[in-house]
Amino acid sequence: MVAAYLLPASPLLLLRNDEARYRELVDAMKRVADDLDELKPDTLLIYSTRWYAVLDQLWQGRARMAGLHVDENWHELGEMRYDITTDVSLARACVRAAQRAGIASKLVDYAGFPLDSATLAANALVNPDGTLPTLIVANNLYYDFERTRALGELTAAQAAIQGKRVAVIALGGLSGSEFRDRREFADDAIASAIEDEWNRRVLKLIERRDLDELLRQLPDFIAQARADMGFKHLAFLLGALGGRLGAAQVYAYGPQYGSGAAVVRLL
Repeated sequence: MVAAYLLPASPLLLLRNDEARYRELVDAMKRVADDLDELKPDTLLIYSTRWYAVLDQLWQGRARMAGLHVDENWHELGEMRYDITTDVSLARACVRAAQRAGIASKLVDYAGFPLDSATLAANALVNPDGTLPTLIVANNLYYDFERTRALGELTAAQAAIQGKRVAVIALGGLSGSEFRDRREFADDAIASAIEDEWNRRVLKLIERRDLDELLRQLPDFIAQARADMGFKHLAFLLGALGGRLGAAQVYAYGPQYGSGAAVVRLL
């Protein structure tokens, strides 16, 4: 594992990358792209909270996927063009490992299978030339924090077995409240003061690498800030990192139509 990042799931950073309100977050994503260009990992591991799985754990196994995508919420902002390759060998190994661990899993290998907006937007921003093959992992809605952490562990273990240098990005937000009324992007802000306070507290704990305190406060953060997807994207990262953080650094923090978003390097 050569790098790990917590990145926003909203596609607004791609669809409205010219918006001044989002400049800090967009610049931070460019910084991640520069990091990856320097590190040159063999595979970009993507855990997306916006690829929903319900029955089995799903792993993308299509060797190449290309086309146009329109976001289901921000369709009026235009289309996203994509051309993504997959590390099929690692995907197959992860499916087998998950099944051995008692986690029912399936490889997805279908022409035209829908990809989620978070994956497409993040990949376009941090892997703009598509030079890095990916392994895209779904968010099973019924898996809790610890089960998701186990997924991160087994994925990293399979990458190590194959001798691959992997960078992992987990796509998800901080506080989860989004505006339901129409407003200008220039006026975007965190939906409430308490959610902003919680977001900043969590980010400080991450930068201090105080995992014990972070995990202790996590239930309150999830409840009081309506944390996105129960903050399971952090669980996947912790699993992939073996429960440790490197020189954690917050590259940027800001709103995404009321919700909290951050670009954070964890390793």
